[in-house]
Amino acid sequence: MAASVILETVPLGFQWPTIDPFLFCVHHLDHYPAGNTEAGPATSLSGRNIGMDFEGKDGWRMYHGHTVPGFPSHPHRGFETVTYVRQGLIDHSDSMGAAARFGKGDTQWLTAGAGIVHAEMFPLLHQDQPNPVELFQIWVNLPKAHKMAPPYFSMRWADQQPVLTDGMTVRIVAGSLGGEAAPPAPIDSWAADLDNEFAIFELRGDPGTAIHVPAASAGVERMLYVFEGSATVNGEELKNMTGNRLQATISAQIVASTEGVSALVLQSRPIGEPVAQHGPFVMNTRAELQTAYEDYQRTQFGGWPWDRTDPIHTGQDRFARHPDGTVTAPAFTQ
Repeated sequence: MAASVILETVPLGFQWPTIDPFLFCVHHLDHYPAGNTEAGPATSLSGRNIGMDFEGKDGWRMYHGHTVPGFPSHPHRGFETVTYVRQGLIDHSDSMGAAARFGKGDTQWLTAGAGIVHAEMFPLLHQDQPNPVELFQIWVNLPKAHKMAPPYFSMRWADQQPVLTDGMTVRIVAGSLGGEAAPPAPIDSWAADLDNEFAIFELRGDPGTAIHVPAASAGVERMLYVFEGSATVNGEELKNMTGNRLQATISAQIVASTEGVSALVLQSRPIGEPVAQHGPFVMNTRAELQTAYEDYQRTQFGGWPWDRTDPIHTGQDRFARHPDGTVTAPAFTQ
């Protein structure tokens, strides 16, 4: 009898369980209403815990935003954030002076390293229709040798990320599949070493469509999250809203059920180092965490060059302004 490819299955809540080096994975899906003139929701905010609204009342959240939904300025050290947007737009601003408006399949990869302050706001631009926002934010640990690397901002527009369409539609956010590869990871990232077989794939499958994910090397870990519909992997059932730790050394044939499927795959060789985490900082020891807080209080990680804690980029299409002043944009609009 063939060995099972599914090692463990867990239910999914708001924050999904992860494997080393992934620290955190959240699927944000907010059915925002029409916007007002300030790019916030054109409806009453009464009854919400403004500044800490994670309740999902009426199908959406303000998070830490007071006017515009999202996450006003906050610090990070010791890890990376990968933000992949399925629908809607995100306005990014940071302490290096970088800014971006991205979405519609774009991915931002931000190395916090020694320390960065950034804001991620969800501007509701349409005043005559709903403004749905859907994204994944994934925190990826940095190895000890690179935790204090210089912070680094990068954008990967939707047209720069390969999409496979033979069977299931697969967007290669990181890593490679089927002979196609995503842009290289930032230089200090664990993902930059190809021997770590780091990958992030988003799968969308109509009923009966399939994708083959080859076996990885010994020691590599793989998680498959089913968040819409259901599927099978090598004939075994993958239920809706489940996280499934797979045996990565066994190739996986994933087939969408009669209702179709949407899923996310995270894969990597583990870093295998101690993790000390508190709030926005991820280090190797508690003493290093204390130093991180002291450094932030003393330096503000370079300060905040914006005139508000929740900047939005009014009047802009999708763009990225890098710390050196270079401006990039997607090759086409969607």
